[in-house]
Amino acid sequence: MTDNNTELIRGLREQSPKAQRMALEHYGSYVFAQVARLVPGVENAEEVYQDVFVKVFKNIKMYDEQKSSFRTWISHIAYNEAVTWLRHKRPTMIYFEDRQEKDDSSRRWAEELTDAEVEETLGHPNGETVQLIRAALKHLPPDERAIITMFYYEEMSLKEIAFVTESIPTTVASKLSRTRKKICKIIKMLQS
Repeated sequence: MTDNNTELIRGLREQSPKAQRMALEHYGSYVFAQVARLVPGVENAEEVYQDVFVKVFKNIKMYDEQKSSFRTWISHIAYNEAVTWLRHKRPTMIYFEDRQEKDDSSRRWAEELTDAEVEETLGHPNGETVQLIRAALKHLPPDERAIITMFYYEEMSLKEIAFVTESIPTTVASKLSRTRKKICKIIKMLQS
């Protein structure tokens, strides 16, 4: 842990307003981006963002630098707050697998993609593919969207994602692989 983080955490544990401002300045945009990828609507994301920092400030004494970095600990809180919001206030949404069950042509999408096909689609994306990936993310349930964004956008390790989602790295790796395949299927559907 850096000296800056050590001082910040010490200040937060002392409930210092200056340390709270520093935490908001340093981690605020990161937390908001994480929340906004899961929670629809800017106003809703702002509400969850505020809840995250209230919890961070209130529960700072529970932070253990031996278990995770401070950033990962905050991500854990942000993820849980977003999931809680989604459980209680989420508008009804239909995700890819829901449509797939109702679609008679779902058999063709149910075919398993090989890792080579996934790598061909997602490995070296061009501008069009990036747009298709962004569109495909909207068709994923929040938990899958979260894992993809933590891994690719936030560049978190499998171990860090496992901490945030209260899982284990091998489970995260399996879910990441399945979700990548699902994104490829969605992209193929969007292109057809």
